Amino acid sequence: MELFQTWFHEADDTEGIEEANVMSLSTLGLDGFPKTRIVLLKRFTWEGFVFFSNYKSEKGRAMEKNPRVSLNFFWHSLERQIVIKGKVEKLAENLSDGYFETRPDGSKLGAWASDQSEEIESREALDQKLSDMEKRFEGKEITRPPYWGGYLVRPESIEFWQGRPNRMHDRIRYDLQEDYDWKMSRLQP
Repeated sequence: MELFQTWFHEADDTEGIEEANVMSLSTLGLDGFPKTRIVLLKRFTWEGFVFFSNYKSEKGRAMEKNPRVSLNFFWHSLERQIVIKGKVEKLAENLSDGYFETRPDGSKLGAWASDQSEEIESREALDQKLSDMEKRFEGKEITRPPYWGGYLVRPESIEFWQGRPNRMHDRIRYDLQEDYDWKMSRLQP
């Protein structure tokens, strides 16, 4: 986790990397196919990596059925990649509430308006749902929807990939052991 922190802050401080916290999240879908999408890392601690989403979304339902996920950070200009495998779990409600309060009102209303991953007949219908939420919460506090919140990915494997000349890249993998110590291995490129 210390190496992740170092690499993350170096990426965050690198000009040209606008959002170092952009990561790919891969799940095994309900249809049996893997699916990858982009989410934003909002926090990391010694326990793992935190992001937020709709629990009823396609990814939320996939993670409920199979909590094994993969995260991937790729910073092209640094020739660096980090691949994380772990198990995901929902955050405590108070932590989800705390983060939700920091979001802009438009994002809060969007969480209420969108039945994420569900079909809708038109863009106009989606815009109308947002307008309805704006009226519903006019002059009121916009609370967190009960179906929206945070996830924590507890890592079991973290691989650090550093590009090198002649495609002789450095690949260092840390695997969590039963005694909660990390075993380091060097992998061939």
